[in-house]
Amino acid sequence: MEQKIPQEAVLAQSDDHRHMALALALGRRGLGRTCPNPAVGAVIVKDGVIVGRGWTQPGGRPHAEIEALRRAGAAARGATMYVTLEPCSHHGKSPPCADAVIAAGIARVVSALEDPNPEVAGQGHARLRAAGIAVDIGIGADEALHDHAGHICRFTKGRPYVLLKLAISADGKAGAAGRRPIAITSETVRDRVHLLRSQSDAIMIGIGTALADDPMLTCRLPGMEKYSPVRVVLDSMLRLPLESRLVKSAIDTPVWMVAGMRAPQAAEFALLAHGVEVLRSPQSGDPLDLKDVLEFLAAKGMTRLMVEGGPTLAAALIAADLVDEAILFHSAKVVGADGVDALSRAAEAALVRRLKRLASEPIGPDRQDIYQRG
Repeated sequence: MEQKIPQEAVLAQSDDHRHMALALALGRRGLGRTCPNPAVGAVIVKDGVIVGRGWTQPGGRPHAEIEALRRAGAAARGATMYVTLEPCSHHGKSPPCADAVIAAGIARVVSALEDPNPEVAGQGHARLRAAGIAVDIGIGADEALHDHAGHICRFTKGRPYVLLKLAISADGKAGAAGRRPIAITSETVRDRVHLLRSQSDAIMIGIGTALADDPMLTCRLPGMEKYSPVRVVLDSMLRLPLESRLVKSAIDTPVWMVAGMRAPQAAEFALLAHGVEVLRSPQSGDPLDLKDVLEFLAAKGMTRLMVEGGPTLAAALIAADLVDEAILFHSAKVVGADGVDALSRAAEAALVRRLKRLASEPIGPDRQDIYQRG
């Protein structure tokens, strides 16, 4: 005979999921703005009423739990906190959040995930339990795994989470003949791309795309340019012209040039004078070793990396199995046989083999296909 679940338990579980969904939505407000810290969301509920909300603030501090406790004040005593990642237990640039939760008198913590940071790794939850706080883990875990993918990837793989974006014409092209830039997708897709930029810590292209397109790579949605990511250019020999739009705007939005050890010092000094940061990779070859570059960026605090480079960089990342998510924007526009292929057959086959297609949906007149690691 099937056991009937008590109505009170069903309602309690429903409330837990609803409050965690709010915490996850709040946490996403910080995506692209909190590195190297994760973009966490927190909600405090007492007697069915939300008394405090918080999310990790720009620059990574204050943490979400501290913000939620500040807003809840005395109402936090005896309440339940919903948080998208385990409260920290170590002293970093701020005291442990677990201690603040205990001091506030929180009675129960519902946490989506354990933090993979070895300085936390279950110790936050253990400290809460030792203080007599009930701890439940796992509600909202699937969404939290995606939202915190950058933080998780940095600690488990030593590199940022890599999102590859490609715009592909109806005949499989990414550009016109001679690598001339061409508008393939609609304004609707371009707005979506700018939103993705705002949720990334950094955006990366190769020198070929920089020379061919002279891009800005900023977020140009109204009022959101301040949320533009760090712009990273792979340029082993520092060939980026000083008159490029990237260099000219480096004072306003950071530009990092990743160069090899043999890149000319004169070019480095000239770029530095224009506000560009030059990072010398230990790999001196041309092209640069991509795994080394990503580890280099992770050491600089980057957790979420968007790649908008051309077919060469895309194929190299796919070949090295360094793509965690791909968003392919398909257009009905035809470029012509002399256009530049978006992906070789080998690269496309490897992408589809390693990543699982999660969604396919219209974006204005175009189509968006989303692939992620299983």
